[in-house]
Amino acid sequence: MAHFYDTCPGPIEGLYLPPIAWEVLARENIRTIDQLRANTHQLEQFNGIGPEMARMIRLTLAYTAPLEAQAASTMQYDSWSA
Repeated sequence: MAHFYDTCPGPIEGLYLPPIAWEVLARENIRTIDQLRANTHQLEQFNGIGPEMARMIRLTLAYTAPLEAQAASTMQYDSWSA
């Protein structure tokens, strides 16, 4: 039996959310991290997402750096910067 805070990967790469959150996001046609970020202010308005679930999603997003930032932090430095 799944619990409220059990998370799993979903269609948005890099995010781990409860299965119910993935179901609601799919129903609301939110399929990318940019779409999710654009809708974070109204998560509680989606049927199936309450205040606690919305807070969990926002926290997960806060700890997920944009792909550009991740790529920049892992790129190798040129010899002049050594």
